[in-house]
Amino acid sequence: MDTGGNSLPSGADGVKRKVSYFYDPEVGNYYYGQGHPMKPHRMRMTHALLAHYGLLQHMHVLKPNPARDKDLCRFHADDYISFLRSITPETQQEQLRQLKRFNVGEDCPVFDGLYSFCQTYAGGSVGGAVKLNHGHCDIAVNWAGGLHHAKKCEASGFCYVNDIVLAILELLKVHERVLYVDIDIHHGDGVEEAFYTTDRVMTVSFHKFGDYFPGTGDVRDIGYGKGKYYSLNVPLDDGIDDESYQSLFKPIMGKVMEVFKPGAVVLQCGADSLSGDRLGCFNLSIKGHAECVKFMRSFNVPLLLLGGGGYTIRNVARCWCYETGVALGIELDDKMPQHEYYEYFGPDYTLHVAPSNMENKNSRHLLEEIRSKLLENLSSLQHAPSVPFQERPPDSEMPEMQEDRDGEDERYDPDSDMDLDDERKPLPGRVKSEFSEPEPKDMDGVKEDEPNREVDLKCSEPLA
Repeated sequence: MDTGGNSLPSGADGVKRKVSYFYDPEVGNYYYGQGHPMKPHRMRMTHALLAHYGLLQHMHVLKPNPARDKDLCRFHADDYISFLRSITPETQQEQLRQLKRFNVGEDCPVFDGLYSFCQTYAGGSVGGAVKLNHGHCDIAVNWAGGLHHAKKCEASGFCYVNDIVLAILELLKVHERVLYVDIDIHHGDGVEEAFYTTDRVMTVSFHKFGDYFPGTGDVRDIGYGKGKYYSLNVPLDDGIDDESYQSLFKPIMGKVMEVFKPGAVVLQCGADSLSGDRLGCFNLSIKGHAECVKFMRSFNVPLLLLGGGGYTIRNVARCWCYETGVALGIELDDKMPQHEYYEYFGPDYTLHVAPSNMENKNSRHLLEEIRSKLLENLSSLQHAPSVPFQERPPDSEMPEMQEDRDGEDERYDPDSDMDLDDERKPLPGRVKSEFSEPEPKDMDGVKEDEPNREVDLKCSEPLA
């Protein structure tokens, strides 16, 4: 199953895909605070690499329209979005009860421009879904997105708004079935929870499991009700390498594509599963991580690529640059071109980083056990579910998303017929902890106070 899918293999000889790439130049200015491992500055570094490798000229580069209140409230509760919109570093001491209620303050700090940041990264993911729905591209990319821990009514694990759920809801307007795949080292709990009881979205998460944030994602968690067997969890241990990872990823995802037959795929490419990540404990190379992108690309199904975790920011930029090349079918030189963040990548100044010699605690027997169990679960799904559409909502209007756009984003925003699972009791969470020293230039790009933006104050009803 080396190539998978039904197209030519990706890479230098691969079939070119039409790619839309979403990027807001302001996104790298947002700053979670001193010592916080999440650094939006990594998006600016990624973009600089894409520019100097010459990849931007091969893509449709778009500035996302900020997601509006009513866009965010298609999944999130009105009062939670209202809180995110109003809270500021200056006013947070007056709202301690609300901070606790919405889990904002520690892992998920209040910082200048927080709500604008949420609007920006969510706008890119929803905009990518709209582009795919209209057939304007084969692959849409939003490296600022992929914040998979956010829940309907609370922030979690550095994530405030769940742009992935919002993008999937957009894709469901056109596609009967959507597949979500998560290769971040942390379990994609927020997305799994949102779609736990439906057969229209299958979620598959490959993650570190054990005494590790968020503490969910057991192989026995398979979905509930109509959603039974439509949640797949691949729990892994420390030190997994490229070969071990692909021995699970390719057979499992090949079977998922065969059985579920999704109309669109969302792939969360969290880079904290790379070797040497500041918070991670896996041992994947950039090529091993990108092999997942290459494999999912090979099926010729509309594909939304999103970012996620990743806390050794020079390696995050390397990874997402290389994976953009994979999306385009362009192989990149290992020798890095000179650019404004060149000094971050010393002493080798190369795109690729060798994995370490850390112990792989995932035995062949354990991997075989997991693979057999999940393939057995998939065999319970005899064929793709038949989902009749009743009064399918109209396609979203798609304004131009570039800087010179004139019109307001007129996305159609009906209540979806998607059942979201609110009833699951949350498992005890664990805090994402940082272990190593801050990267160089952590203080680059601190965002100054900015004037409040005018926003639409009327939220639509959140999904029940």
